[in-house]
Amino acid sequence: MNKIKELFNIQYPIVQGGMIWASGWKLASAVSNSGGLGLIGAGSMYPDVLREHIQKCKKTTNTPFGVNIPMLYPNLEEIIKIIIEEDIKIVFTSAGNPKTYTSFLKEKGITVVHVVSSLKFALKAQDAGVDAIVAEGFEAGGHNGRDETTTLALIPMIKEQIKIPLIAAGGIATGTAMYAVMALGADGVQIGSRFVASEEASSHPDFKKMVVDAKEGDTHLTLKELAPVRLLKNKFYQDVANLYAKGASVTELKALLGRARAKRGMFEGDLEEGELEIGQVSGLIHDIKPVAIIVKKLINDFENTRKRMSNINFLEE
Repeated sequence: MNKIKELFNIQYPIVQGGMIWASGWKLASAVSNSGGLGLIGAGSMYPDVLREHIQKCKKTTNTPFGVNIPMLYPNLEEIIKIIIEEDIKIVFTSAGNPKTYTSFLKEKGITVVHVVSSLKFALKAQDAGVDAIVAEGFEAGGHNGRDETTTLALIPMIKEQIKIPLIAAGGIATGTAMYAVMALGADGVQIGSRFVASEEASSHPDFKKMVVDAKEGDTHLTLKELAPVRLLKNKFYQDVANLYAKGASVTELKALLGRARAKRGMFEGDLEEGELEIGQVSGLIHDIKPVAIIVKKLINDFENTRKRMSNINFLEE
């Protein structure tokens, strides 16, 4: 039995990333209904909006789903309260200390998973008592690790030293990539960028089109002094680059970033002045499809890759 399937009681070891401005109830329920684990992204929601999305998700799927909580966001205590009241059974935490809420959530019967970008933080998360870890490589979109460790290097390093289930993230948009990271020791995958380019994602259609049009080299990790984030290159990104070229201070970077910059880009569709978060693997995403078709293709490609690899024997004379 696969550890991730067993932990979440799902058909496939595929978890949808809880991305801001993309992961509303429509995306989460569609992924869950397709056999994976859908996540509602609480990071872009006021508490009352989160409650609404949870309730709508309950009405549209009878299969497990969870909530992703970036712990650096405000209203954290109120968000936790809503999760308890709405009887959510799976919580993914990120961007903070897993010790803060893991014990409390587990006492409420909630399965807790923490997202990390390094071996050091993976070990801390395990010590905090989480049920599983998402290890996210440098390729991933959105907020990222400062050390720039790739998924290919990160997964086996963490697998070597932890005992709990491991989910790989970063640069995974195909069944072949899913096979690769599971061969390296992952028990399942978390996929973000591929699900942004889905019909059910709540992100703006113009942003989805820009993701589909992206080529190799069109994203870059920046703003490490604040919180490292991988962005599509647009006018806002160039403004950031120009500030760096002038030797800008953290205060100047914060002033340029301002408030709601990600909402402006990914949700409202301002492709010039908005912050457009997406992974390097966007260069492999060429269409916007329903989630059910995306998941089906992931599984078919995984199986085809598994069969192809089983027929390879380079030791034969």
